[in-house]
Amino acid sequence: MAERPPIRPRLGWQERPPSRPRVAWQEEVGGPQEVRSPPQPNQVDVVQPLQIDADSLPAYEVEPEHVDSIVSLFSSPDKDEEQKMEFLKCIAMIFRDATYNDLSQGLDLFCQRYELVENIEVLLEEEPRDQLPTVVQRIAAFAMADMSFVEEVLEGKDRSHIQACFSSVFMLPPKEEMRDLKPYLYFMTMKAVDSMLVALVLNSPASQVSEKMQDIFQMLLTFSTSERASVRERAVGRMRLLSFLLTNYSSLKADPNEDRDDSGAEIQMPILGQLLGHLLLFLSFKEEETSCLALDTLCFLFQFKCQQHCVTVPEENAQLQEDWEAEVASLTSSSRAPHITKLFAEHLQPSDRTDMVLVFIEALTDSSTFDKKAARNMLDMVKRDCDFWLVDVPKITSCIHKTLGCINTAPARQRVVSLIVWMADKCPGEVVSTLLSIAPPADSTALALWEVMFSVPQTLQNVLKELHIQLQDRHRRVLHTCWEDTSILRLAILASNDLQDEEFAPMYLIMRFLRQRRPKVLSLVLRGLMTLSEREEMARKMKVMLPDLSWVLQYGNNVIKTKALVVFRNVMAQLEREEASPIAVVLAKLLLPFFDDELSQLRKFSISLFRDLMKMVVENDKRKMKNTVQLGLLPLFFHMSDQVQSVAKVAREALLDAAELLKWKQLGHLVQTQQTWRTGESLLERDRSRAQELLRQSLP
Repeated sequence: MAERPPIRPRLGWQERPPSRPRVAWQEEVGGPQEVRSPPQPNQVDVVQPLQIDADSLPAYEVEPEHVDSIVSLFSSPDKDEEQKMEFLKCIAMIFRDATYNDLSQGLDLFCQRYELVENIEVLLEEEPRDQLPTVVQRIAAFAMADMSFVEEVLEGKDRSHIQACFSSVFMLPPKEEMRDLKPYLYFMTMKAVDSMLVALVLNSPASQVSEKMQDIFQMLLTFSTSERASVRERAVGRMRLLSFLLTNYSSLKADPNEDRDDSGAEIQMPILGQLLGHLLLFLSFKEEETSCLALDTLCFLFQFKCQQHCVTVPEENAQLQEDWEAEVASLTSSSRAPHITKLFAEHLQPSDRTDMVLVFIEALTDSSTFDKKAARNMLDMVKRDCDFWLVDVPKITSCIHKTLGCINTAPARQRVVSLIVWMADKCPGEVVSTLLSIAPPADSTALALWEVMFSVPQTLQNVLKELHIQLQDRHRRVLHTCWEDTSILRLAILASNDLQDEEFAPMYLIMRFLRQRRPKVLSLVLRGLMTLSEREEMARKMKVMLPDLSWVLQYGNNVIKTKALVVFRNVMAQLEREEASPIAVVLAKLLLPFFDDELSQLRKFSISLFRDLMKMVVENDKRKMKNTVQLGLLPLFFHMSDQVQSVAKVAREALLDAAELLKWKQLGHLVQTQQTWRTGESLLERDRSRAQELLRQSLP
């Protein structure tokens, strides 16, 4: 075995390169310096990249063969498997010895010249990700770890470096598939990844640790939402490692001479809310190791936050230490997410709480891999203390707008929209201004959110008042761009002003916002009117709208017609009988076509309203109403056998009321005793002259 060259003695303080080592090192190891003439006027100097000869490296004295191998292999375009391994081993050996013997000067320039970081990333990219871990992957991870110990080598490249490593290793097959083959190779590869992460964190300057941790956690969060359980497990396992480093940072810091605060209190974690949200949801993955790893990670993060709190309140240190140790024990023994969340609560910043809520909302989307029941349970917890959790209304409103279109299960949508209703009650100004600013014209998701808010009486009042206020600010460009149609805003003006009856009618006749021909906007207007008309005093004022509501019944779609009928019912119920009677006669005839509508809700509601109208007519209008009722007898008879039970029930009740109005006692008796065939015969026997008309009605 060839004798290794003597190790170069460590430089004393006076012998170290000056404060700009890259330039100083170039001057020391470069050849004869070129004498340059003074720059000419308007001459632009081009700064050339700093370079260094391989044999001038201090590390060359220790590892000349490895340095020469790297230089040789760098110029080889197509490397076979052995050359790849040799290339990576040489990198690992050079950096390991350089770190141990303090010979790292110039290695950053050497890495740049021979593109070592980029070459490792390329080699990892070329490795198969759907097979067993390869030796190349393992050695590459160890080489990355060794390079991480040398300051400035990965400067500006560490993110792509880590991403390449994660992408290569995390996507490997599950470890169970490798149990009977070469399990040690898998475990050694994961160990190399962990070594790299530890080196990156512990060798970073204290001022950069927060940013470094933030970047790595963010990458791990991306992998943790994978559909593959093995990828989730590997990502959460690395989160556990980083959380351990956070908790023990001061004692593990590589340079003990560096001036530092106690317990790593200066480390900030803006991503903490996102982390906690994901980890709490991972607790529901009981069938996976991910759940246990998530619980461990939560324990470490809790200790980290408690340590920071102890540093900020040193006079209470002893008692705080005792308290949080007991809480950690409680957390370890319970894997229930609400209990763990409660322990974290007092340590969370408002931004952390907001980020957790956003994670819970996004977890309900159809494409999310999280358990939907667990996410719903977490939002139920949020609803129990909305004042504590819903602190950033614009951010949460924007998230709900972004995700609602991707949430298609009824229980999940109900949880999400209940949050928007609470915020609209508590902070209507922020909700209204946010939706106005983020939603393009006729945005379907925004319209759905407006409709939810318009469905709750108190919320509707708050939102309409806020819309009215914001309408007055003519300088707000957002109102002109997002609300090209003014129907909603006219509704806001009408509802927000406490107008007397004699003022309300002229105001509406000027606005006429029910003549709106855009279905989505008209549907929203009607939703607001449905809620407003639940108040008796407002319903009486809305009599002026009935002609336009009749127009809506003729030209709207099925959903719009159903909403219009609800408004009709509420308004008609507040009118005196003499006032309602002539309107009832006209409206009853308009309802007949809806009895056979394909939308069961419209069938049911039109028949129900028809039944109410029959009871509203006074003596003078009964003859006209009877003529209309006779036209509806056969459809009502058929719908007594409607497949939708609620429609069949209301049709039977309406037919009984029709028999009473017409004073056809036999018909009433047959319906009451459910003699279906005899009921049909009775209708025909009553007026054989209408046989042809009844036959025509029967054909559909």
